[in-house]
Amino acid sequence: MIVATIVGCEIGFWVLLGLGLLARYKLRRLRLSDVLLLCVPLVDVVLLVMTVIDLRGGGTAAWTHGLAAAYLAYSIVFGRRTIRWADQVAAHRLSGGPPPWKPPAGGMARARYEWGMWLRIVLAYGIACALLGIAVWAIGDPVRTAALVTFMLGLARVPLIALIWPLAYTLFPKKTTSAGASGP
Repeated sequence: MIVATIVGCEIGFWVLLGLGLLARYKLRRLRLSDVLLLCVPLVDVVLLVMTVIDLRGGGTAAWTHGLAAAYLAYSIVFGRRTIRWADQVAAHRLSGGPPPWKPPAGGMARARYEWGMWLRIVLAYGIACALLGIAVWAIGDPVRTAALVTFMLGLARVPLIALIWPLAYTLFPKKTTSAGASGP
């Protein structure tokens, strides 16, 4: 049930986002766009409620509940950034706006960008662990929540693997030309 909810929430996120941007840039319906875009966070509320209902109903925690926490944490940390990116792309493609922002191509500016992204990944990991920790505490049954602890430990690989990019850009910075120093 939780996997289906996660998939449904992901689809719902992109459908609401797409409809909101379509309403804004093609239909020129700003109020409708605002309403649709304000509904995007409700997708996360649906996932949270479904997860709590499943666990409070006596379900044994599984990796899928951990995945739900990771999804929520990603949404909290990267959701606004993702919506801003999609808005820039839609404004550019549908309304002739400026091209979307791109990260710096190289040099220390790119290294700083990559370190910022890594810190966001660490923050998302921390939020996921906090959500899972609250679930473990609230359920109060180590047998029913063992999968959540295991998921937390396995999820630690994400920030560790993501550390490759900022380290690589710091230790081996890509040279930029004077024209490309501010990004592509």
